[in-house]
Amino acid sequence: MKTFDPNCRRCPRLAIFLDTVKADHPDYFCRPVPPFGADSPRLLIVGLAPGLNGANRTGRPFTGDHAGTLLYSTLHHFGFATCSEPLDAAGWANPELILQDCRITNAVKCLPPANKPETTEVVACNDYLAAELAAMPRGTVVLALGNVAHAAVLRAFKLKAKAHVFAHAARHELPGGIALYDSYHCSRYNTQTRRLTEAMFHAVFASIQEELSCPMST
Repeated sequence: MKTFDPNCRRCPRLAIFLDTVKADHPDYFCRPVPPFGADSPRLLIVGLAPGLNGANRTGRPFTGDHAGTLLYSTLHHFGFATCSEPLDAAGWANPELILQDCRITNAVKCLPPANKPETTEVVACNDYLAAELAAMPRGTVVLALGNVAHAAVLRAFKLKAKAHVFAHAARHELPGGIALYDSYHCSRYNTQTRRLTEAMFHAVFASIQEELSCPMST
């Protein structure tokens, strides 16, 4: 199975929408956005989908939109990123930002209209995520940002949602010695309404960091 296809157009609605956005914004990336980070990470972060003026513009997950501000500052704070600024001086992906022991991917690799992928699109894209997760070694931690990402991870493992209910800061044991942590998505709406605060987000990462620092049981 492929973990990513830069030429994927299997979802007609998304393919047509990308073509429309590209016509309006010729300098935007407007293609499936590849995962970003380490080839063999101990932490895999799963988001929802590229944002119109964020990853869909820059070609890098969570880069250029509000959600990335909190995510990358947190990654830097906990030692998973070399710096906290996702953008360079020109407003594009910062080449000096390197992820360490961490990779970011999305449940849906293409920009959806109104930032809301349809269920059929999440399903159509799930084999890429499944392949990515299948390559993760025992002891990897997966962080799902939001319920859609959480459900996509469970689908990739062919697990029932009722056995692993999404809840902020929850931890779930998955097959192959992989742990799944949940967090509310670090979207503008969630942070501005204080549904997710920096302290809450940092607490999840502190738990993840503690788990990764502990020797794996055999």
